[in-house]
Amino acid sequence: MARIKKPKTTEKVETKEVKEKPVVTEARAISRSVGVTPRKMRLVADLVRGKKVSDAIALLLNINKAASVPLRKTIESAAANAINNHGFKEEGLYISELQINDSIKLKRYRPRAKGGAAGVTKRTSTIIVKVKESV
Repeated sequence: MARIKKPKTTEKVETKEVKEKPVVTEARAISRSVGVTPRKMRLVADLVRGKKVSDAIALLLNINKAASVPLRKTIESAAANAINNHGFKEEGLYISELQINDSIKLKRYRPRAKGGAAGVTKRTSTIIVKVKESV
């Protein structure tokens, strides 16, 4: 069978419209399975919620609580994400949202009298920090 050739036509070149990226207004950082209970973490988180990032870090450096170290690192990570990924200015950053949620619970046993055992639940936290640039 002979092939039928189609006549060549001028092809239309389709131009794709470039979609503009949405304007990013905040940056975030998440730390999961932090080894501090959520109840203890919320005590420290309430002190820095809504503050400027520089003030919050200075405050957390002077708090003698185990929860202050992972919280400070997560805030620093969110600030670094805002500066490096979104081009925000460091001076204008403030903590717009700070959530402390439950993470996994580790079940352990503690020996008791007469060969018994009591259950112990070791709780962990998830930290979600969102920072915005003040106008």
